[in-house]
Amino acid sequence: MRLRAPHQGQGPAGAEAPVQYGPRIVAIIVYLHAGQFLSKDRTAVALAELFGIPCSSGTVAALTARAAGRLDGFLEQVHEQIAASDVAGFDETGFRVEGRLAWVHCARTGRYTLLMVHAKRGRQAAEAMGILPRFTGVAVHDAWAPYDTYTAPDHQLCCAHTLRELQAVADGAPQGQWCWATQAAEALTAMQDLVREAVSQGRDAVDPAALATQVRLFRSAVLAGASQTAARSGPLMKKHNALARRLRDRQDDYLRFTTDFRAPPDNNGCERDIRMAKLKQKVSGCLRTMTGARQFCAIRSYLSTGAKHGLSFFDALVMLARGEPWMPRCRLIRPQRFQVPDQLHRN
Repeated sequence: MRLRAPHQGQGPAGAEAPVQYGPRIVAIIVYLHAGQFLSKDRTAVALAELFGIPCSSGTVAALTARAAGRLDGFLEQVHEQIAASDVAGFDETGFRVEGRLAWVHCARTGRYTLLMVHAKRGRQAAEAMGILPRFTGVAVHDAWAPYDTYTAPDHQLCCAHTLRELQAVADGAPQGQWCWATQAAEALTAMQDLVREAVSQGRDAVDPAALATQVRLFRSAVLAGASQTAARSGPLMKKHNALARRLRDRQDDYLRFTTDFRAPPDNNGCERDIRMAKLKQKVSGCLRTMTGARQFCAIRSYLSTGAKHGLSFFDALVMLARGEPWMPRCRLIRPQRFQVPDQLHRN
């Protein structure tokens, strides 16, 4: 008896194994784990209870790793776009990995987000990220000293951080007495209002007389603060003196937004982009491996950038699961002028 040769049909597009999850299920898994910060175990339980699909925590880890591994081209393009932009924000935050303190570093514009995890906080991490060493636009950041070692870009120091520092000084001042920090904060806020008014009216510059008045008030306040705290008799006075001297010596960097409308006065946009890393740690705890932390940062960079272009997390992840990650347009979009004081450009 002659046996017939077996016939084998052609698998559908995207089927790379005899048994596998489809792209939408994979997208849901990555969405729950990296998008909504569930742990691997809780993601597996959620998938089983919601969809009746058995899944192990190892499968969640493997699918997340596969998704992150498809983002090399995307991350390279985002890196290039931020490095070539006119204005970019930079920030960092602590992130526990392998039981030790590491740091998530953020570089961003209104259209792109790049997150990177590194064992160090300062210049070594900035060199590893590779954006600040070649950046020549306006770098928006807080007063963390390593940022200032890069002299090619102009700098806009975050006024939101400074207003909080000034408020802390004012809170400790005797009630009813004039306080240099209060005057400096009011002048700084008034200058932001002047810029917002000029932009809303379509003007290219702030009224010179009004600006000069506020700059004079700001300058006289910080000079008085530096003089009053010059004794530096205790830790708190030393801290206040350092703040006053920094405002005095870095005045141009704090007030750059008053003459260059591309630069926002604060770095709140970066804080929003980097906040998700803290939320991940709060919900799921310490990441067990540096590899997993890098995968998380890659996927969050992808999701945040997609959202800035109007793409939903789930749609972006379905495309990624199909092996065709969404890519932003390969053209540099210049930032708009400053619009509101608590936002880095939404251009």
